[in-house]
This record gives sequence, C-alpha cells and structure tokens, in this order.
Amino acid sequence: MKKPVIVAVDDDPEVLQAIGQDIRREYGERFRVIRVDSGSRALEVLRQVKLANEIVALMLVDQRMPGMTGVAFLDEARRLFAEAKRVLLTAYADTDAAIKAINDVRLDYYLMKPWDPPEDRLYPVLDDLLDDWLAGYRPEFEGVRVVGHRWSPESHDVRDFLARNQAPYQWLDLATNPAAQELLDLARPGTANLPVLIFPDGSVLESPTNQQIAEKVGLRRRAEVPLYDLVVVGAGPSGLAAAVYAASEGLKTAVLERYAAGGQAGMSSRIENYLGFPSGLSGDDLARRALTQAQRFGAECLLAHEVAGLTAAEGSVGIVLGDGTEVRAHSAILATGVAYRRLQVSGVEALTGRGIYYGAAMTEAASVRGEDVFVVGGANSAGQAAVFFSDVARSVTMLVRGPSLSATMSQYLIDRILRTPNIHVRCRTEVEQALGEDHLEALVLKNADASETIPARGMFVMIGAVPPTDWLAGTLLLDERGFVLTGPDVLAAGKGSWKLDRDPFLLETSIPGIFAAGDVRHGSGKRVATAVGEGAMAVMSVWQYRSAAGL
Repeated sequence: MKKPVIVAVDDDPEVLQAIGQDIRREYGERFRVIRVDSGSRALEVLRQVKLANEIVALMLVDQRMPGMTGVAFLDEARRLFAEAKRVLLTAYADTDAAIKAINDVRLDYYLMKPWDPPEDRLYPVLDDLLDDWLAGYRPEFEGVRVVGHRWSPESHDVRDFLARNQAPYQWLDLATNPAAQELLDLARPGTANLPVLIFPDGSVLESPTNQQIAEKVGLRRRAEVPLYDLVVVGAGPSGLAAAVYAASEGLKTAVLERYAAGGQAGMSSRIENYLGFPSGLSGDDLARRALTQAQRFGAECLLAHEVAGLTAAEGSVGIVLGDGTEVRAHSAILATGVAYRRLQVSGVEALTGRGIYYGAAMTEAASVRGEDVFVVGGANSAGQAAVFFSDVARSVTMLVRGPSLSATMSQYLIDRILRTPNIHVRCRTEVEQALGEDHLEALVLKNADASETIPARGMFVMIGAVPPTDWLAGTLLLDERGFVLTGPDVLAAGKGSWKLDRDPFLLETSIPGIFAAGDVRHGSGKRVATAVGEGAMAVMSVWQYRSAAGL
C-alpha cells in the first residue's frame, strides 16, 4: 500500500531542508515526505500526486512566499485534497493572517518559527493532527464490507454502529452498486439475510447483532478483574471524563457502553464552542480522543453491553448486564446520557431507518447528496446537523416548533445558519404525517395557517431528551421525567429518601456509593463542557465516599 504524503513548502532552502529532515526523521517510516520550494510548484506536485491516486495527509506551508502566500496556496490545495491537515508556518507579524485563515481555509494550526527543538514544538502538534487524519483515513481496501439496501433499517444500524466505533467499512448498496450483488453471490449464494458483512479473513455474518460485530472487529467486551474500584456506566463526555480522572488517579476503572463512545455528542458533526478547539472538532474526534486518553491511563472500556439492572451491598455495587453477568465495583458513576425523544406522528415509526433517522446520522450523508433534507428540532444538535448536511444536500429545511431559534440555540450557530444559502428555517411548523411505502417519500407539515404535503427522502429528528433509566426504576430515586436525583435533590425528596447520618455528596444518588453525572442527572447543563465537568466532579465525590467508607 502506498504511503500517505506529507508536503512541506517553503521558499527558503535552509528552512525547507530543516523541516524536511525533521519530518522525515520522525514520520518517514509511515509517510512519504515531499519538499517543494514554491506554492505554484507545490500545486503542480499535488496534481501529480492526485493523478497517481495517492493521498495527502498533511501540508506544512510557509506564509511568506513570493508569488503565492501560504494561505493562498492552501486555498487552492484544499480543492485537491480537502481532508488533508493544514499547518501554516508563520512569523510573529503573521498572527492575524493565520487566525483569519482558520475560517477562510479551515486552517488546523499555525506554528511560529523557529520550531526548535522539534521534540517539544513540532512533533506534538503534528502527532495530534496526523492521528486525527488517520482516524478518518479510508484506504482503497476498507476491511469490513457491508452489503445491503439503503432503505433497510438493519443496514443503517450496522453502518452506524461500525462508524461510531471507528471501525473502517465499505458500504455496497444492492440498488446502486453492481459489485454488491456479485460480492453477495460469492459470499452467500442464494437468499441471504441482509445486511451481510464480509470480513478480511473471508468470514461472513448475516444480519448480525451489535454484540456479534463487536466480537468480530475486536472491540473489548469482557471485564478483566472481579472487583473494580469504579465502574462507569456510559461512555459519553461525562462518562469518559470520569474514566480519565479516575484512572489517572489510580482507581481501577471499567467503563460500560451500550453502543459507542461519545454518546449524543459523538453524533455531532461539529462542536465549535468547546474550550481549547478554536476550529471546532467533530463528535467522533472528541470521543476518539477521550477514549484513547482513558485507555492510556488504564481504564477498561467494555463496549456493546446492555445494562439491565443494579444491585448494591455494603461496600460494593453490581451492574447487571443483559446477558446475566455482573460487573462489580466499590462504587459506580451513572453517565448514560439521554436519547432523542421519539416523534409521535403517523407514519414515522414505520419509516424510521427508511429515510427517517434520529440524530445527525452522518452515515447517511452520501445517501442524501443532491436531495432535499429536513431537520426537525431547534437546539444546537439540530443546527449542527443542518450545517453538516448543507454541504451535501441540495437544500436543508429546519422544522422548528417554536417561534424562533434564539431560545434554544447558541448565537454563533444561528449566525452560521443564516449565512448558509441552502438552509431554510421554518418556525412554528410541525410534522403532521410521514408518507411512503418502503421508504420516506413525503411529509405533511402544518403551521397555524394550513397543512401542506411536500416531497422528502431524508428527515433527521432531534427533539427533546429522554433519559434511559427504566432499568433504575424502583432502585434509585428519579424525578417525574426519569432523571436521576443527586445530592441536595435526594434530601429534598422527603423523609426516608436517604438512610445515612451524613448528607449525600454533591453528585451522589439515593444509594450511597452510586453517583450520577451528565445529561442523565436531574438539573444538568445539557452541554458537552458541563457534562465533562460533572464527570470530573463525580470522581471527586467518589474519593469523598471512599474516605468516608474507609476504602
């Protein structure tokens, strides 16, 4: 397989030689390094690389070059390799141009000269960018091949599970890809239960469960020790933050996750108001970084596990899994997040997975290319989805029940939506009915004046939040909507709600030693940053509990 390419561009021969040597010394085994002494010549090199069917991973470009500035070059180069990471080499006087380039050419980083020593000032930056690029890199052979139908809910679920768990796959639609039927005939002659997954070793799974896929692609699923210091239920931002802080402080930590790391935030196409990421990052990126960080500190992440129940005894907690097994720990943090509320109108349930999806469903981006897409909801998640789909769809229409976006959406996102010409916002509008036989074909929309029927082949629903806490009913105190009560809210619930002489710690539930953090908790902030903060705070409460319990 050809190595991905790193391109260094600088008109100063000494600087170009130095940067080339530094990059080749650190990355030469995994990447092919090309040095070019001008922007115009570098564009020609990129065209040749494109013709040779090679891929560029990173471009490291000097800003002050005669004939073509670094920013001008990157603007042209991203048309050839849109996914390549972009770094600008700058002097102090170029800072304003570099900051402007973050928006103008989607600059990933600007690096001040000189970068000596590279071990401190160059390699950490490039390591992070190249890791990000490699996470989304799709070479010609994708590993797992998935054969199915676009309008099949089962096919959508399999692709979504693989994508959310960072497992590379190749999608072959039987309706549009002639190679799909040939591969299916080879893998399973006769009738097969779709979707069919073909793995690199030649093995085949028909209509598999998530658990079967997780076992096959190597996602960790079994607990390593009989009793942990802490078990975290849920691998969204709050759960992963808890895992990072607990494991980094020496607690033997296990994380249980039903579906994929990242939670609802992991479905976001772009998070732009998270501290420390001026260019924003995708939910997938955040989940991958956090999961890697937790594992680096020794946390065990056990994926594709349904949680069925909770047991508590003095000094230990048991999390009962769907297969009847149990993971035990001295304490637990519940960070299961929330699910999108279902849209209760005629036709939606039957067409879910057949043109109607909950969340951003980024796996469907290729399917809606050039089509008219509808996004139901008015909060940040809906706004980010609209912006994401606007890059591929002919038009995106936001259907908002309220009078405006201002009450539920961040202003920076409202401004971006208003600047995007193919995004249309319809306020005081609701879906009355979804129409179609085997897939979504039309929507009946209503407002205060009238109803109308419009063609539609893709609708993405992001309305409200429902906590997945049915398995806790009768065990922990919940509010009337199913959110977990913690700290002072436990005491406020009334006599008998708390059994110990001491008050519950800030994020402690009605059972001592069990804590809740993030969106599943009553009164949480419903933002990524607050979820991360609560995950860290929950670990502080765990330490308080351990001290009080003599653990």
